[in-house]
Amino acid sequence: MTEPSPKVCHAEACAIQDCLRRSGYSERRCSAAIDALYACCKRMYDHDPSARAIACPDPGLLDIKLAQRARERVDAVRMR
Repeated sequence: MTEPSPKVCHAEACAIQDCLRRSGYSERRCSAAIDALYACCKRMYDHDPSARAIACPDPGLLDIKLAQRARERVDAVRMR
């Protein structure tokens, strides 16, 4: 396993934070940014399965998150 990179997918992770700030921290309005981060992470793991990035979940967790987003409503909903 390689040392986690602070730069890989960093722009995508920052885009999520920017979106959250702009949207009043409404995660459901930032689904596209979250999808972009997960796509970046997937490309990294597909290119090098041993790669790691600070911005990315571990490969197993990423697979779970991608599967969930593919089959379920992905937008967070505020609980009352």
